[in-house]
Amino acid sequence: MKKEYTLTIFTENKIGLLHRITVIFTRRHLNIDSLNTSESEIRGIYRFTIVVSTTETMVQTVTKQIEKQIGILKAFYHTEEEIVYQEIALYKVPTKAFAHGDDVESLIRKFNARVLTIEPEYIVVEKTGHKTETQQLFRELESYGILQFARSGRIALTKQIREITSYLKELEQQQKESEEEVLTYN
Repeated sequence: MKKEYTLTIFTENKIGLLHRITVIFTRRHLNIDSLNTSESEIRGIYRFTIVVSTTETMVQTVTKQIEKQIGILKAFYHTEEEIVYQEIALYKVPTKAFAHGDDVESLIRKFNARVLTIEPEYIVVEKTGHKTETQQLFRELESYGILQFARSGRIALTKQIREITSYLKELEQQQKESEEEVLTYN
């Protein structure tokens, strides 16, 4: 049965790594629903967060294949229940939409969004939340005219502490030891 999974992949900063990861999904005819990359809490280690809808068997296979790639330190997959996640959305709305009373302002408050910038021609609104929430605000603002809309990929942290934290501490220790070895040999 297909289900939404979030993969967290810890990597070195290597050129071409993103391409090699996406090829793994392409070969299995899996669409990536969301992709986000950033530095992790450990200097020099990066975190890829990828969302896919597939079976557990397929996500297990993909995770194992990703881990075989050079430059991949560790890959995990999680269900929605095992993570805390958010996305951010930006909406550029014409300033004139605010001239028709408090409707747009009320929407912004109702959705716990905030105004980022006010310009003579437009206002940029930010909403943080799940995809359904950011999409709902988009639908509500559509009638006022949306000049531009952008939504980030998912960012996620696991609810369980031990699995990733202990692994990252191990990686950090290994990295320190290899840096000390380099200094010793120089």
